[in-house]
Amino acid sequence: MFEKALPVLCLLAMLAGGARLQAQFPEAQIANGKITAKLYLPDLNRGYYRGTRFDWSGQISSLRTKNHEYFGQWFPRYDPQLHDSIMGPVEEFLYNEAALGYGEDSTGNTFVRIGVGVLRKPAGETKFDRFKTYEIVDPGKWSVHTGRDRIRFVHELSGPSSPAGNYAYVYTKTIVLKRGSPVMLIEHTLKNTGTKTILTSQYDHNFFVMDAKPTGPASSVKFPFELVPVHAFEGGLAEARGREIVYLKEIGPEQSVFGEYKGFGNHAKDYSIRLENRAAGAGVHITGSRPMTKLIYWSIRTTFCPEAYVDLSIEPGRETKWTYTYEFYDLPPQAK
Repeated sequence: MFEKALPVLCLLAMLAGGARLQAQFPEAQIANGKITAKLYLPDLNRGYYRGTRFDWSGQISSLRTKNHEYFGQWFPRYDPQLHDSIMGPVEEFLYNEAALGYGEDSTGNTFVRIGVGVLRKPAGETKFDRFKTYEIVDPGKWSVHTGRDRIRFVHELSGPSSPAGNYAYVYTKTIVLKRGSPVMLIEHTLKNTGTKTILTSQYDHNFFVMDAKPTGPASSVKFPFELVPVHAFEGGLAEARGREIVYLKEIGPEQSVFGEYKGFGNHAKDYSIRLENRAAGAGVHITGSRPMTKLIYWSIRTTFCPEAYVDLSIEPGRETKWTYTYEFYDLPPQAK
């Protein structure tokens, strides 16, 4: 479906409709002279993304450097409540493949998704489904503060009067474009204002769309450690070679690559991921301030996504901080 050509008039109509659709959503723009980024803002009624999988803050619909676009729409069908109708370096909180408090509240069947709110577990459901859109019982309170080269999102959740109400927090995410550099920082603070310890993992899905080039032999992902398979790639489209993920073929419209790898150590220096697309001539180097605790890799034709997890444990009254740093760069001509 990504490759089908449309007649010119139909294409123009689709683009015009997309522009009108985009204008409906609250958004902001930040820039530092090296990077210009457009972001969709959290909004329960008008937000671009209203699903319950990903944290609603930090949705970057476009990030441009002088020569390249790094994000954009990678999915074929838009629905504001669809779990993957979202763009950019978006993040999800999980613990043991479940949400915070899921299954703990036998009275009201509520649980928490950090960066989304308090959700309701349907009667009779026995297993959490991260790809499902749940009913939002309490969206919490969002505030957004925008500067020229930065934007800060604050999500405050007090929790309902039920066992899930023992979970409460103030979550702050600040996206900063470093002055004079093609560098973006995503700074996080999570303060536990409830009565139970918050145990969770978080990862950034990194939906990279480099100049809309397809994922294939021109794409590569490099790490500072030897990749040891937990679940190796299947299907003959990609493989892990030492410290690098390489593609053997261009991914087709209905194909995907999925795997899980280990080999990283218990130190932050291994949270170092370098993605490049030689057809675009673009690359990005991602580093994290905490040790990686799990590594998933997923891609389709339109995007390639390393998903590196970090673990968080915050006792009542305490807070924790972590940062991801993105350095964007052009590849030298011979590398293209």
